[in-house]
Amino acid sequence: MSAIILLVLGLGTMFLGYYFYSRFIAEKIYRVDDSRPTPAHTMEDGIDFVPTNKFVLWGHHFTSVAGAAPIVGPAIAVIWGWLPAFLWVTLGTVFFAGVHDFGAIWASVRNRAKSVGALTGDVVGKRARAIFMIVIFLVLLMVNAVFGVVIAGLLINNPSSVVPVWGAIVVAFIIGQAIYRFKLNLGLVSLLGVVALYYLIYIGPSVPVSLPPDVLGLAPNAVWILLLFAYAAIASLLPVWMLLQPRDYINGLQLFVGLILLYVSVLISNPTIVAPMYNTDVPAGTPSLIPLLFVTIACGAISGFHGLVSSGTTSKQLNTERDGRFVGYFGAIGEGALALATIIAASAGFASLAEWKTVYHSFGQGGVNAFIQGGGAILHAGTGISTEISATMLTVMAALFAGTTMDTGLRLQRYIFQEWGEIYDVKWLGKAFPATALSVITCLILAFGAGGASGSGGLIIWPLFGTTNQLLAGLTLLVIAVMLVRQKSPTIYITAPLTFVLVMTLAALLLQLKEFYLKQNWFLLGLDIIVLIAAILVTLECISALRREKRAAALVSS
Repeated sequence: MSAIILLVLGLGTMFLGYYFYSRFIAEKIYRVDDSRPTPAHTMEDGIDFVPTNKFVLWGHHFTSVAGAAPIVGPAIAVIWGWLPAFLWVTLGTVFFAGVHDFGAIWASVRNRAKSVGALTGDVVGKRARAIFMIVIFLVLLMVNAVFGVVIAGLLINNPSSVVPVWGAIVVAFIIGQAIYRFKLNLGLVSLLGVVALYYLIYIGPSVPVSLPPDVLGLAPNAVWILLLFAYAAIASLLPVWMLLQPRDYINGLQLFVGLILLYVSVLISNPTIVAPMYNTDVPAGTPSLIPLLFVTIACGAISGFHGLVSSGTTSKQLNTERDGRFVGYFGAIGEGALALATIIAASAGFASLAEWKTVYHSFGQGGVNAFIQGGGAILHAGTGISTEISATMLTVMAALFAGTTMDTGLRLQRYIFQEWGEIYDVKWLGKAFPATALSVITCLILAFGAGGASGSGGLIIWPLFGTTNQLLAGLTLLVIAVMLVRQKSPTIYITAPLTFVLVMTLAALLLQLKEFYLKQNWFLLGLDIIVLIAAILVTLECISALRREKRAAALVSS
């Protein structure tokens, strides 16, 4: 089967979803109203609250939510066959992710740009807020610690990517100055920025950078992790317009250029999908397709982390309510397009089924390496770009998006600590520097405390990321549903996806509970129990609030 068929069907479905379904959700369900001033205007401070051009904000939002997850998840899930992954990515993007991301922005903007955790206290209750914020903290801890490890591994395995990855930070800083300080034309600045990024990718292979095997007693992996967190701490404290926003924006443009090249290469080379449509011969130890598919592919279909970004940084920069449709829903479309490209690369980027099976010899294999290997082969066949530069381009793409997610994730973790400071009246915790320091320290404790000198401890709790992340998505949808009842909007377009997500997530948590017990992995078993109890308690609180609001609405109408 030709990969072109997947490309056309996938992108076509997403385009129709944005053009028709997102407009219906905006006008009939969320009822966006541009006459209502957004917090970016009413609370403008030049640091976190900044009214932003919707195209620039889309770049920030999209690259913050994308990260490496829409590459890793789909590239692993292809082991069950390309069809289940393709269906979940395309339909999940249209009916789940877009509604969730757009809704989280809308809900936050309507409530002084509060994060979804703090918002839960107002909409549902204080008990739900306390439990919900613990779940949020765990998700952010996993994302930040693991992405630090992932980026470090990419830099070590691909020395040609070091100069482009770190050079992109300098390019982003210059772009921020050009747009906001010197008011230069956005189109011209964007063009020059993309050219600069791709020039860095071009020269990357000629100036590879590798750290010595021992730096003050630390392995290269540990050194990169420390440098990444030092950078992320600084980036999280700077005004969003100075580095975070332009970095995300220019990375978003870079990704779309990369995606266009990859998709054009598919059209030119017309690769054949060698992976099975539905794999009936999965390797031993591979878990069942249902429910694990729906937590393995999180970003790229629906992801709770997106709600944190939507209500954490994006809502503070939204210029008008109507911009939320473009930024949130179309941001989900962008990530779906990346996940679709990953499925094509991991299904059609290999010479034969035998070669594909060599990569997918056990569950968890594939991931970023399958995307780089398969995508690089397709790029080379379609454009003639050397395999080395193709691999560097895709490696940089993965590293840059993991980095932008880590930037935003650490800033969001800082917000959580600051919100705790406000909730429990701990004044010093409400300040930016102590909150940032605690965010970095907790991530490093996980990375080095659980992983030793290598700093790989974040990977220990990664098996729980998918379930915890999807749980967060379901709970965010519950909060949105309660708000819709209050404004007397239909809720079925929210309650249908949230029911599906919660059922699949709880089933996955129970399966993992059994697996951790059989393997006697007591740390993950205990953490799984905590997440499971938190899920049940918050779900019950939200359902109670939903019923309460419906009864109140019925009394008013009668």
